[in-house]
Amino acid sequence: MAIFWLGTSWKMNKTLEEARGYARVLASRADLAATGVDTGTAEVDTEVRRLGAEPAGVGTEAAGVEVFVVPPFTALALVARELAGCRVRVGAQNMHWAEEGAGTGEISARMVRDCGATLVELGHSERRVAFGETDCTVNLKVHAALRVGLRPLICVGDTAQERTFGVSAESVVRQVKMALHEVAAADMPRALIAYEPVWAIGDAGTPAEPDYAAKIHAAIRAALADLAPESGRRVPILYGGSVNLSNAASFCGIANVDGLFVGRAAWRAQGLLDLKCVVDRAIGCPRGGAASVAP
Repeated sequence: MAIFWLGTSWKMNKTLEEARGYARVLASRADLAATGVDTGTAEVDTEVRRLGAEPAGVGTEAAGVEVFVVPPFTALALVARELAGCRVRVGAQNMHWAEEGAGTGEISARMVRDCGATLVELGHSERRVAFGETDCTVNLKVHAALRVGLRPLICVGDTAQERTFGVSAESVVRQVKMALHEVAAADMPRALIAYEPVWAIGDAGTPAEPDYAAKIHAAIRAALADLAPESGRRVPILYGGSVNLSNAASFCGIANVDGLFVGRAAWRAQGLLDLKCVVDRAIGCPRGGAASVAP
């Protein structure tokens, strides 16, 4: 079956000790599905029973779920080491497009890879707003990531103003096409797109309605097909924006939603495990989207 992605970025959170503790919880629970251990919290038990799910753990192949965590740079190598024996990918939150040189405060794609990461988050709206990142610099970073074998996780999204004026799809499609400009068709499926409405993230964010998410994801899929008719359909598209235990399942059955990119709901290791239990069951429903299995 197609891979369904489930991941979280810790943003600017967690000391080394906190990061180590989180990673060790994941590593110790990697075989939950085989051992039949309970899910761990009453809240997830309720949601799992509602969906008819059985408890499952991180790294289970049968569920078709690919789990990833994106710690801050300070904890990247440590988390990668702690999860080395676990089927959980580790990613970085950003990188520079240059291979090396005068980039004070930056790290290169090769440095990210050397830390043990296999993917890198690029173009998050917080970086676009606070640090002046543009579609052009995101494109440079995408190419740099692909050159060293990293999966670029490209964040795109619409603002509240764009939604009000009815131009969200156009804005998001532009971001996708510019990020993947001149990426070879053969490399396209190594990228991941994370649609995160700017108005849906953060403390005051509200999640997109499933119908709205479906419309934007369909527009992204069409844009990918324009760029690469065959391989574009194999690019996973994730939804992110106030995803939590109570609404995660509602996004899993939407055509062209190939994963969830979660924020604070997964900042505790148990939170990620709880979401994994719900997703394991929810992806059993018919779903359209990316056709590939993650390499």
